[in-house]
Amino acid sequence: MGNSLSVDGTAAVHMFTSSAAWIEGDATRQLQEVAKLDGVTAVAAMPDLHPGKYGPVGCAVLAGLIHPGLIGADIGCGMGLFALDVAARRLRADKVADRLRALGGAWSGDALARVEDMGLAASAYDGSLGTIGGGNHFCELQVVDEIIDPEAAGRAGIDAEGAYLLVHSGSRGLGYAVLEGLLAGGLQSLDPASDAGHAYLAAHDHAVRWAVLNRRIIAERAAGALRLDMQLVNDVGHNLAEVTGNGILHRKGAASANRGFVPVPGSRGALSYLVEPVAHAPEESLASLAHGAGRKYERGSMHGRVGAKKSDLARLQRNRFGGVVVCEDRNLLIEEAPEAYKAIGQVIEDLTQFGLARVVATFRPLVTFKSVKETLGAVDASRQSRDKNRREKAEGRLRRKAREDWR
Repeated sequence: MGNSLSVDGTAAVHMFTSSAAWIEGDATRQLQEVAKLDGVTAVAAMPDLHPGKYGPVGCAVLAGLIHPGLIGADIGCGMGLFALDVAARRLRADKVADRLRALGGAWSGDALARVEDMGLAASAYDGSLGTIGGGNHFCELQVVDEIIDPEAAGRAGIDAEGAYLLVHSGSRGLGYAVLEGLLAGGLQSLDPASDAGHAYLAAHDHAVRWAVLNRRIIAERAAGALRLDMQLVNDVGHNLAEVTGNGILHRKGAASANRGFVPVPGSRGALSYLVEPVAHAPEESLASLAHGAGRKYERGSMHGRVGAKKSDLARLQRNRFGGVVVCEDRNLLIEEAPEAYKAIGQVIEDLTQFGLARVVATFRPLVTFKSVKETLGAVDASRQSRDKNRREKAEGRLRRKAREDWR
């Protein structure tokens, strides 16, 4: 059982964090507010916990009602780990980085055919399939650093000499549209048996499956650029709702621990981990795990923490393992600097010490792809600018509403 955070008249909050974990006071206060929400019966906080826009990131919440804000706008966001059919020793970081630049811009494949293959209805957002997005999303080529549990690694299909793609992305504008659609009547809780509850869950499930497909296509694009084949190891979501016998289990930045092996990335300058959930983990963990290192510092503050000289930016384009970071957005490069994140080793240690997971293998980043500058035609540039403005306005409305709801 984790450490209990007791607040009179609220649901039980269990924090699976040691005294060595970096947990901000704002994140703890957000947890307390979540525990007061209607119908909430249990809250589990992971060691990557940090403050979020609509509530804390790095937690799972069980409730009798649906609270869309606890899932957030990037419904279905998660991590997909894919094995490449190549020996890691054959890969050169600079050459891989050059080829992965092909991930910039729109995917040229048949989006309609792919969504139909998934059994999904077409949407206005399908043109974004196969794209990573901004923020902390990425596609990273990794090589095995160490096999910790050979037997589990064998079951997961992990080859000590192999190379892997880790893709972190979500439902893009589709998820934002789902949450924005609820704002007209205010971001309220929904009865899962009501028409509104059914409608949200249907839209949510669509976005979750769309996000899985998006990660798959990103991996296909990356493997194609490298002229390699790839195979899924596992795909695990961390922004989603699950209907259980005890209510609605909301996860916001908390990886599902009931979907097999879980990739847990560090920053782009740290190791990533593949862990196996412990079968008999404490029930208070709500079948969830940390989804990554978790932010230590908020994005805006990084501009004062990371130097802006050319030499500083050049440093951020390499990692301590000799790998390459492909990110031609100066602000994003700074805001996603390794220093912005907690120590992934401590997060993993807390997961293991609390009996939530065991480490299978570690991976080091060879190339992290985030963004490139694109050369666009006038029509495409106008469309992208219009789409960006629409997203920014929608996000602004969501942030304003979230601030009002937390008051």
